[in-house]
Amino acid sequence: MLKGRGATTQSEQHREFAGLALRHVDELYAAAMRMTKNDKDAEDLVQETYMRAYTFFHRFQAGSNCRAWLFKILTNTFINGFRKRRKDKEITGALNVEPTLPRCMPADPAPPSPDPANDPNGRYFGDEVQAALAALPANFRTAVILADLHDFSYAEIADAMGCAPGTVMSRIFRARRLLAERLSTYAAERGVVNQRRALAA
Repeated sequence: MLKGRGATTQSEQHREFAGLALRHVDELYAAAMRMTKNDKDAEDLVQETYMRAYTFFHRFQAGSNCRAWLFKILTNTFINGFRKRRKDKEITGALNVEPTLPRCMPADPAPPSPDPANDPNGRYFGDEVQAALAALPANFRTAVILADLHDFSYAEIADAMGCAPGTVMSRIFRARRLLAERLSTYAAERGVVNQRRALAA
């Protein structure tokens, strides 16, 4: 628990939270887009993540990795029924944080950059890659997103997903294999892999 957190004023807590947490909003949104496969759902997921994070900010360990903590909340929120209960307003109803915290996402989010070089969070891919990633089972997709697009370790992903590191390794291995199978022709056409290897795969 953060030292002296109980003695801070609400405005001080807002400033501390904003300084630590809001800098990661773009990366969280990129991950949420991959998880939910829908921009509106991604925005809702990020909003819920930040509301949960603010609510439990008193539990955040001072000096620890805020980015990893936020991604853990994002992942848990997605896995634990987010897709099945979008209309459930228990978080918003129980908390009154909207007036005190700015919206994390703009009202009209800008479209992803078409140039991957200008997109360090991996938000943009060709349609074939988007479709292959979206077709993965949710647990496989989440694991490979956290590993390959956001560079989390197996241990960090295991903590975020609430499973053993060995399970994470298995999910990532299988996800990469499925992606390779589905994208072999696409990769060969773009010169990423040898055409003969792709056709023989």
